[in-house]
Amino acid sequence: MLNIVLVEPEIPNNTGNIGRLCVGTESRLHLIHPFGFEITDKNLKRSGLDYWVHLDWHQYQNVAEWKAQIPDLSRVFLMSSHAEQSYLEADFQDGDWLVFGKESVGLSDEVLRQFENHLTIPMSDKIRSYNIANSVAFVVGEAKRQIGLKK
Repeated sequence: MLNIVLVEPEIPNNTGNIGRLCVGTESRLHLIHPFGFEITDKNLKRSGLDYWVHLDWHQYQNVAEWKAQIPDLSRVFLMSSHAEQSYLEADFQDGDWLVFGKESVGLSDEVLRQFENHLTIPMSDKIRSYNIANSVAFVVGEAKRQIGLKK
């Protein structure tokens, strides 16, 4: 099972879509406060449709609370447009933690400094970033592909 982490998600529709992806890929979703919405937000539920009840998810008040329960910090991968290594070059394993920042600014420097594995998603210079739900889908798809090859 992969662990998908959203640090301070802002847009309920994105979180709902990522939750649906997690259900479909049998991944666990971890949400770190503060959120830009309420968990009961109708947009969150609409995006996750009726799948939200099947979602394995946890929430944390801050990064420190989340980080304290990670058994192996070397298996945490942070996505950043400033990273040099592509997610396509990473060697993913079952149980890895894939971390994504908030939609408006990504992960803070404070969070990035706490972990060694920083990855980027290659893209044209014509855009600043991908939608976070699409970014999660790219990385989860590659990780699941690699994990499937190792079985």
